[in-house]
Amino acid sequence: MKVFDDKHIKNVVFVGAHNSGKTTLSETMLFEAGLIKRRGTVEDKNTISDYHEIEHQRGASVFATPLHTEWRNYKINIIDTPGLDDFIGEIISSIRVADTVVTVINGRQGVEVGTEIIWNYIDKYHRPTLFVVNQIDHPDTNFEDSFKSIKSLVGNNAVMMQYPIKIDGAQCIIDVLKMRCYKFKPDGGKPEKLDIPEDQLDKANKLHNELVEKAAENDENLLELYFDKGTLNEDEMRQGIKAGMLNHEVFPVFCVSALNDMGTGRLMGFIDNVAPAAADLKPVQSREGITVEAKTDADTVLFVFKTLYQPNLGQISFFKVKSGEVNINDKFTNSHTDETETINQLFIMDGKNRESVSKLSVGDIGATLKLKHTGTNDTLYSGNTPISMKFIQYPEPRITKVVEAVNKKDDEKLNEALKRIHSQDPTVVISYSKESKEQLLGCQGELHLATIKWALENIYGVEATFKKPKIQYRETIQRSSTANYRHKKQSGGSGQFAQVHMKIEPWHDNMPEPEGFNIRGKEEVNLPWGGKLIFYNCIVGGVIDQRYLPSVMKGVLEVMESGPLTGSFIRDVRVMVYDGKMHSVDSNDISFKIAGAHAFKEAFLNANPKLLEPTNELTVKVPEEMTGSVMTDLQSRRSVIQGFENLDNYQILKCQIPAAELFGYSTDLRSLTQGRATFSSKFVSYQPVPTNVQKELVKEEV
Repeated sequence: MKVFDDKHIKNVVFVGAHNSGKTTLSETMLFEAGLIKRRGTVEDKNTISDYHEIEHQRGASVFATPLHTEWRNYKINIIDTPGLDDFIGEIISSIRVADTVVTVINGRQGVEVGTEIIWNYIDKYHRPTLFVVNQIDHPDTNFEDSFKSIKSLVGNNAVMMQYPIKIDGAQCIIDVLKMRCYKFKPDGGKPEKLDIPEDQLDKANKLHNELVEKAAENDENLLELYFDKGTLNEDEMRQGIKAGMLNHEVFPVFCVSALNDMGTGRLMGFIDNVAPAAADLKPVQSREGITVEAKTDADTVLFVFKTLYQPNLGQISFFKVKSGEVNINDKFTNSHTDETETINQLFIMDGKNRESVSKLSVGDIGATLKLKHTGTNDTLYSGNTPISMKFIQYPEPRITKVVEAVNKKDDEKLNEALKRIHSQDPTVVISYSKESKEQLLGCQGELHLATIKWALENIYGVEATFKKPKIQYRETIQRSSTANYRHKKQSGGSGQFAQVHMKIEPWHDNMPEPEGFNIRGKEEVNLPWGGKLIFYNCIVGGVIDQRYLPSVMKGVLEVMESGPLTGSFIRDVRVMVYDGKMHSVDSNDISFKIAGAHAFKEAFLNANPKLLEPTNELTVKVPEEMTGSVMTDLQSRRSVIQGFENLDNYQILKCQIPAAELFGYSTDLRSLTQGRATFSSKFVSYQPVPTNVQKELVKEEV
């Protein structure tokens, strides 16, 4: 395998909405370069990138798949990504290691929801981006409308490099950079190069001049040349377009038919000659503040951006060489685990196919097997100074389910499988609720959940059930109350005796000390589940010995761990123990613990107890024309709208919503907005439950 230098390696990621043609385009590029002899199709389930069984079943990409091709002495690494935002983790990690993003547009649909969602991440990472309008030979394709939708997405920095026309029934592409017309046979392939037809010259010249101006804007030297000459030559235009892409201010737009291999070679030529390489991008800062430059003669730094398990191979770790070179048998230190790893095998991957290589240089993407202490987001370094690349930031889960093995004997097997699934896809979040004693699984949507369930059953051999998790309510009180309880037990010999009088009150910050009590001691307990217990010793005259007060508090805390209303944790109460009785023989710690618990429970039930529910801050990004229906739905979910914000053609709605009302929201919002709205939420506080809701919840517990 030839080793390419940093100037001749181009890393591109194909992104775009579902069914835009990314997998077909990557297949065609491999075919056009001669790396495969026959093109597969998604329908025939024989493409290089969609090779997983679940992808065959669904007829769509589920995983981001690294591929490579070679074109005119350049190596192009391609990552083919899914189009559905349920698999956004695969897309984000791929964008992170790409040097150029190729956004594929279905020419019949224009910019779709999936493209809009992905664009937010492209924009966040400031990645050089080009657009490809696909299916130009389809009778329902409207290139002009597709181009307008791209401009609506990215603004006037979208610049047309090509446009399609028909000449005598033949599909052609007018290229306004090269000012040539490419005419294709019905089955595509190498085009016939022609002069631009006379009836297209005015349009082509106008677009060419716009392209010249856009290229000149991004380089001061080119701008001076443009003012002097009134134009730029092709090489100068390439230089300006590249500068604009690096500045995230020029977005070239191409057109192809991926299915029929029209325009693919020209696109690959542009990627070779113009699209930025790793060495062209700005140096990045490590988490330690160290500048990492894409240089061959630097210490080696490898960033692991993806982990995959294959039953016959084990763990495959995909990495990008951020600096230096990597050779077989090289040893590296993991900056996260501080463990030493040896690269015993080195590959480039094309789907499930592996090609062994002896060395990879800076900017390249490769894979290795069976690293023992390394996972996604880890950095391996060769020098003496630890270097950690900044982590890929994954979105929070949008739905959460309880996951349980159908057969209890499979619990351990399920846990191991979930750990492995999380290591491959960090957007799958596994946690355990001590409060509800449930294992929770968070993911990005119902389709995401379905693929997890499929993997558990078909790859790991575990049958699991998924259900709605319990809401973690809290209980508190709304007024003061007093109670006393006498515990007396006699069963021969020493008995048990304790009597406790207490007053309880709601607690809040900056409360004055209780009046009417002789306070002899105070203990402030920060409760593990949030809130506080403030416990006062107000005993006068020694009616209860000092040594029994901790036992009374233990009894109180025991009740607070399982409140009388719903069994939820109690919070934000203060307790004053002010009287009682003890017996010289029969009183002991257990007696006072029991008496304290009963007195507290009785006082609690008489203090107008109130349920509190977890409340989330919800942010919804919704198209303006759909705002009304989304707000109506939010109001039916007991949400409180707190503000609006305009963003292009979207409204950003911010509200507080009970966590209980978020179940099913992902699916419902997608249905309401045809998938065009997105949301995020995070816990903010506990708020009182409405009385009618509280009655229903308490009734459920009875």
